[in-house]
Amino acid sequence: MGDILDDGAWSWLRSAKAGFWFNPALPCDAAGDPMVDSAVEEAEARLRRSIGLLGKVFPSVVNTDNPLRSALLPVSPMMERLGQSSEFAARCWVKADHRLPIAGSVKARGGFHEVIAFAERVALAHGLVEANGDLLSLVKPEVKELFSRYSVVVGSTGNLGMGIGLISAALGFRATVHMSHDAKAWKKQRLRDNGVEVVEHGGDYAEAVAKGRTASEADAFSHFVDDERSLDLFVGYAAAASELAVQLRECAIPVDHDQPLFVYIPCGVGGAPGGIAYGLKRIFGQHVHCIFAEPVQSPCMLVQMLSGMDRCVSVYDIGLTNRTEADGLAVAQASMLVAPLMVERLDAIYTLTDDQLLSLLLVDHETIGLGVEPSSASAFAGPLMLSTEPGKAYLAKHGLTDRVGQATHIMWTTGGSLIPATERAALLERAIQVAPFTTDF
Repeated sequence: MGDILDDGAWSWLRSAKAGFWFNPALPCDAAGDPMVDSAVEEAEARLRRSIGLLGKVFPSVVNTDNPLRSALLPVSPMMERLGQSSEFAARCWVKADHRLPIAGSVKARGGFHEVIAFAERVALAHGLVEANGDLLSLVKPEVKELFSRYSVVVGSTGNLGMGIGLISAALGFRATVHMSHDAKAWKKQRLRDNGVEVVEHGGDYAEAVAKGRTASEADAFSHFVDDERSLDLFVGYAAAASELAVQLRECAIPVDHDQPLFVYIPCGVGGAPGGIAYGLKRIFGQHVHCIFAEPVQSPCMLVQMLSGMDRCVSVYDIGLTNRTEADGLAVAQASMLVAPLMVERLDAIYTLTDDQLLSLLLVDHETIGLGVEPSSASAFAGPLMLSTEPGKAYLAKHGLTDRVGQATHIMWTTGGSLIPATERAALLERAIQVAPFTTDF
């Protein structure tokens, strides 16, 4: 494929072919934003205070140590099947957010945080809870009666709607999820089964968000969860970085100049991967390399990064369809809250075709059986992309060529454990029909 850091990037993107781009503007170390840093710390504390609350409103997790903590799993068999040496494969891990209970995706982090933060503010304003107290008090009858007067609204392709809808309904809010045409039927049904109103739209993610925002603005007692602009969502995701840092210490995995960390995260509108990347850079600085994965028809963050930050640019503007099997990543325009923060923090982005996603899904199924969805499977390609020509150029530019063998590689899975068996069987049947995964573009 060759290096695409010139004007050829646009023709490459328009061709909808897989590839790898690295950020030429990345500084050695990005300065933090004091306001965002403070909000991240508040989010970490709020999520710690919510553990008892989640156990109360979701009895299925009552015996879970922390329902917002996901496992860090070794994945050597899968990486060896993908052609990596046993030594390299032993350094590859999966951060298994697809197994988070309740919502079954990374959206449980930012989504739950946003709704709990809103709930706490409402209860505080009415003098029903104490500031910085145990959030278990949010289940008191008088608090739930108060919440029943309010609604929580969100626009989603699926997973965020699942997270927001489930936690909002559980706390007693009236919950409404506006869903785009690409949202899976089973996700809509699961929400309805849990008392959430689902409003379906024939358009894409952006239309669902816009319609949800308009509906919410018409109701003075409605809170709109804005996936494109919400700081509460963003910092809820960013809080995951400290969790990972603890797990790495528990596994005696160092992160430093000689032993860098590479993290590969699927990207839709950018809130979840952007928050995680922001949090990781806060902790590990230039020793962590954050790389996003996007579908070839929906590379909205890459389109925005290449276009600059003075105006919003959509994948439709360059002739792409925004149609992909990776429904969680089917977003045409990146968050303009997140994209500017990524200019100095996002190391690289790679894109994959739907066939490649399905091929990776099959490799997972045949080796370790994590049970992810196509969106999550995009993360599995991350370590392999470093062996492409632009991947090698990225390593050389940052002096990583001789150190990549000592690096730790973490693939962040973002959803999939709740997929019904029939849906998973259909995906695997399709995956069997596609060619084996390759980075030979």
